[in-house]
Amino acid sequence: MEVADLTTSKKKTMEMIDVIAEMFPDAEAELNYTNPFELTIAVLLSAQTTDVGVNRVTEGLFKRFKTPEDYLEVDVTEIEQYIKTIGLYRTKAKNIQKLCRDLIDKYDGEIPGNYDDLVSLAGVGRKTANVVLSVAFDTPRIAVDTHVERIAKRLGIARYKDSPLQVEETLMRKIPAERWSKTHHQLIFFGRYHCLARNPKCHVCPLLDECREGQKRLKKGLVKK
Repeated sequence: MEVADLTTSKKKTMEMIDVIAEMFPDAEAELNYTNPFELTIAVLLSAQTTDVGVNRVTEGLFKRFKTPEDYLEVDVTEIEQYIKTIGLYRTKAKNIQKLCRDLIDKYDGEIPGNYDDLVSLAGVGRKTANVVLSVAFDTPRIAVDTHVERIAKRLGIARYKDSPLQVEETLMRKIPAERWSKTHHQLIFFGRYHCLARNPKCHVCPLLDECREGQKRLKKGLVKK
């Protein structure tokens, strides 16, 4: 027996996405980089860390290391010193060197522009690959980070029990491909600056009437109307 899809319809999803797009029309990647290689390193570093924190360490890192060869000419501890203020820095430093070795050995030192090759690199998972493809190679993608997942579930676009991959597939099914990349950034901005994890701005949210989390907070008297 087929289970009914109780999530928001495509039509309603796009109505909400349009509202978010109006709120953050200029949303874009906030990581600092000058080429696909730097972007990949920055996104790798951003796991469980804020973009602000990453930009703080990459300012010095990218001045010191310009190419994959540069990262391999030093002991991993030197890389660690540049990124030690962010989470999991030892693992990330090791992954950077492994990634650089693979780039030289397999891809002529260049970041590959396809998904399968990207996720074969150390420290590069599905989210990182999707960000790199979208931002560096202008390939329509929706990368699901904690913000995107939270917003999709709160608004009923996806189910609470869905995995990040299921959230991604649902968003791609309900949103036209030509809007995937821009919507990805707009959802991140909406989650980062408006619908925060702990203190969402429900009292000034134009989507309050559509939001699961907002309705719960409304019933508990936590939302100003």
